[in-house]
Amino acid sequence: MKYLDIIALVLLIIGGVNWLLVGLFEYDLVAAISGGSTTILAKIIYIVVGLSALYCLKFIPAIANRAE
Repeated sequence: MKYLDIIALVLLIIGGVNWLLVGLFEYDLVAAISGGSTTILAKIIYIVVGLSALYCLKFIPAIANRAE
């Protein structure tokens, strides 16, 4: 489970960096890597990153408990 947690966090960070690039420079890294924003590869990457974000919701209680 630890490896899945690490992979999910790395994918979430990649997704966050991609959104940072889109917001600041209007540059979509995922689209650039996959050959365009409408390719099936880009859609798969977006889905996997989104699922990773949902998976990482499980960390919220642990972080909240640590803060107390």
